[in-house]
Amino acid sequence: MAPQTLIELWRGGLCESEHAGHAVVYGPQGPEMIWGQADAVIFPRSSCKMIQALPLVESGAADVAGLTDRQLALACASHSGAALHTQAVATWLKDLGLADDDLRCGAHVPRDPVARRHFTCTEETPCQIHNNCSGKHAGFLTLNRHLKGGPDYIEIDHPVQRAVRATFEEVTQETAAGWGIDGCSAPNFACTIGALARAMQFFAAATPEGGLRENAAVRLRQAMVAFPELVAGEERACTKLMRATGGKVAVKVGAEGVFVAILPDQKRGVALKIADGTNRAAEAAITSILVNLGALDPAHPVVEEFLPTAQRNWRGLETGGMRRAEGFC
Repeated sequence: MAPQTLIELWRGGLCESEHAGHAVVYGPQGPEMIWGQADAVIFPRSSCKMIQALPLVESGAADVAGLTDRQLALACASHSGAALHTQAVATWLKDLGLADDDLRCGAHVPRDPVARRHFTCTEETPCQIHNNCSGKHAGFLTLNRHLKGGPDYIEIDHPVQRAVRATFEEVTQETAAGWGIDGCSAPNFACTIGALARAMQFFAAATPEGGLRENAAVRLRQAMVAFPELVAGEERACTKLMRATGGKVAVKVGAEGVFVAILPDQKRGVALKIADGTNRAAEAAITSILVNLGALDPAHPVVEEFLPTAQRNWRGLETGGMRRAEGFC
């Protein structure tokens, strides 16, 4: 499963670093572009949260609970733990008659600089709502109430996770190659990078008239692009790239160098994995692919931010730059 070099960093006329990986663009007729190996098996990590949220919507649980598009966006989010994220999750739990202790995602210091500074400068400790996956877990709790399952909704044999696995295998059209425990303690199911791109193409091609599952997919992708600040946060690549594409593309990061994109206008799905797990390379690669597909204006400032042709040191001196490797995009 040899990866292909996708992104290079240059300094002084020499290639200083290389980032290899796998990437697939999947269209209505199947794979259209492949770099590396489409059958490389990966953990999608948080890039597949919209798949994990499908049972929440198609089961009717979201409508029974009266969830808004903002909450559906949070169900797909890896948020920064800013006040707009944590307050929304806290309200969601309260509406369910639940509290922070009902979550099973664990707590960590948030990424948002204001929220992080608060915990750094006080003796307070973060709660589980500050976890970047708390929106997904609020969605799990909402589905769990609908399914009348037990409190430990993250267990592999729990009705919630059985529903998630069945949905994951159906939209990827693969039996999960295995599973591992994600950072938020929920199961994460492995698949090939090609299958993940195929699942994103399902989201891209779905229509409101296409049946229960397609309708659910449309609602989730539309919620993501309508509220990009909830899916990630200010200064985050997901949020910035969705805004830069004019709300026409849903973009989602996953840990360890994974990114996906949903392009409804083109009915295409994209999935990529940087083999060494480096986030800077994943951001550069997804930016490059979106430019290549015509979904992102190459002159937009976000392109130079995530795929910088000129990198500067602390004195402002140009030291080198980042490039697409030969044969990539």
